[in-house]
Amino acid sequence: MRLLLIEDDAMIGESVHTSLRRVGYAVDWVRNGELADTVLKTEHFDLVLLDLGLPGKDGIEVLRRLRVRQKTVPVIIITARDSVDDRINGLDAGADDYVVKPFDLDELAARIRSALRRGAGHADPEVEIMGVRLNPARREVTLHGEPILLSAREYAIVEALMLRPGMILSRAQLQDRMYGWGEDVESNTVEVYIHSIRRKLGSDFIQNVRGVGYFVPKPSMTA
Repeated sequence: MRLLLIEDDAMIGESVHTSLRRVGYAVDWVRNGELADTVLKTEHFDLVLLDLGLPGKDGIEVLRRLRVRQKTVPVIIITARDSVDDRINGLDAGADDYVVKPFDLDELAARIRSALRRGAGHADPEVEIMGVRLNPARREVTLHGEPILLSAREYAIVEALMLRPGMILSRAQLQDRMYGWGEDVESNTVEVYIHSIRRKLGSDFIQNVRGVGYFVPKPSMTA
């Protein structure tokens, strides 16, 4: 999953950026509201972490502009503004959650998982398709109850497809969920990882539409 961190405090930003990358997210980080607004116009993210007190453009304005453009990406506000009015304003502007600094990084990670799950329309914290069970909280995958060892980038592909069964994601969209800015991407990297995943989870688990992209069948299609 690809996240955008919008935070101008270097210490907090570095801590959050490092922590989320360590657990396997692709995280891009911008430090002012103007750049954040520009990036959100042109690039896809699965979730946004948004500070409010930003230089250039306030976080609430960034959020309002995002929602005016009909972007439904989940947004979690992370801020030192802790009054009830601030919380109300943030949620009414379109935020999905509101976290006050200082916060626990494990709790933030849990809130991210919850927002991603809601955004994908899942009430159950786990997803099972064709005998493959995904547990985002533990970042674990099992096949018919047996644990399957996946690399971080293999897991990113499996998670992206399983949380949106039936939806075709292009190679570029999958790359976005695997890599942040500045990371080298080989031209055939998605195909290599999918080949490895198929060896571990079954050749029919990830299917492709030639020239379009890849998908995991919806559960109803596997009954």
